[in-house]
Amino acid sequence: MHPDYIPYLAAQANAVHPNETTYEIRRRAYRAQAHVIEGDRPDMAEVRDISIPLNGRTVATRLFVPLEETHEAIVLYFHGGSFVLGDLDTHDALCRRLSRATGMRFLAVAYALAPEYPFPAGLNDAIDVTRYVAANGELFDVPGAPLVLMGDSAGACLAAVAAVQLRHDELPIVAQVLVYPTFGPEVVTNSSHQYASGYLLEMEHLRADYRGYVGTHDHTDPRISPLLTNDATGAPAAIVVVAECDPLRDEGLAYAGLLEHFGVRVETLEAEGMLHGFLRHGSFVADALTTVDDVAHHLREYVSSTKAS
Repeated sequence: MHPDYIPYLAAQANAVHPNETTYEIRRRAYRAQAHVIEGDRPDMAEVRDISIPLNGRTVATRLFVPLEETHEAIVLYFHGGSFVLGDLDTHDALCRRLSRATGMRFLAVAYALAPEYPFPAGLNDAIDVTRYVAANGELFDVPGAPLVLMGDSAGACLAAVAAVQLRHDELPIVAQVLVYPTFGPEVVTNSSHQYASGYLLEMEHLRADYRGYVGTHDHTDPRISPLLTNDATGAPAAIVVVAECDPLRDEGLAYAGLLEHFGVRVETLEAEGMLHGFLRHGSFVADALTTVDDVAHHLREYVSSTKAS
């Protein structure tokens, strides 16, 4: 584990179990924590909140336009938070950093959260927003531009499932970027045992949140547990990012292997010594920011190669 985490982990000890508090209290704490850990928020050429009208509902989004826009593409970003936490503000700084590093527009998506809106509400938002952006690129000043589906943790799961679900829709999705993804409530791996407790992401807490997300649905549904997907042929090229000291590390690596099995191009990046959520930890673990640059490099390459072909 990276030594810069030691004082931070000491301050996070004895986290309250989800069953002992309320979702609203946890959401307020998550937002407050985001302001502490986010560090500097890079300047953007434009930041604009956009409400996307869908069938019977609207979904809030936030568009980030970098000062130097070098690649014509729009990245749809789905935030982490165990399917029950997070919003446009908690991942604002990260989206700014990624937008600046890639030279691409980012559209953060505030999908519906459980347990108020259990599965498949959040996934439906991810899929329907993707279709809307593909059909209305002019509203985001990038008509016909390539699309990238990206997310971290729970958001990475939504991005992964949407990428498979939409692969035959003839949408301009050129890549999926899955950052320390979670791939089901019953996944058991070596890393889920080794780093189950004391490494920021508590597995017991995640499983409790999965109960709120899954509700009464069958957890073996591959839209909930993507490692059970029986065909991902034709899914867009993937970048899978994992942290060495993360209980979810091995399932991310397993999914990368699953995609490769179905002929999908995959680049896997493993961040040595890092913990779950590390892309947002640059203010106290400076080395975490190097992976932002690595992800940006690979994503620019994916987008450029698609346009060249």
